[in-house]
Amino acid sequence: MPSSIFTQRHQDFIAFMASARNAAGITQVELAERLGKPQSFVSKVERGERRLDVIEFCQVAEALGRDPASLLAEFFNSAHP
Repeated sequence: MPSSIFTQRHQDFIAFMASARNAAGITQVELAERLGKPQSFVSKVERGERRLDVIEFCQVAEALGRDPASLLAEFFNSAHP
């Protein structure tokens, strides 16, 4: 099985996360500051060069002002199987 980072599902997820950030009106720099990470962290995630683990996903969701469970449910409800 190929690494999930190379799957269409992962590409859909990172596009979804970038869209959620944009919808919140937050730049990569602002999100990075909220996370206490360098801007390159956000950039690498959004380019698909770095995966988020579940804890990081929760931190990103909360930094976007979103409930992690609701954000994940939104992704699953919008994603194609």
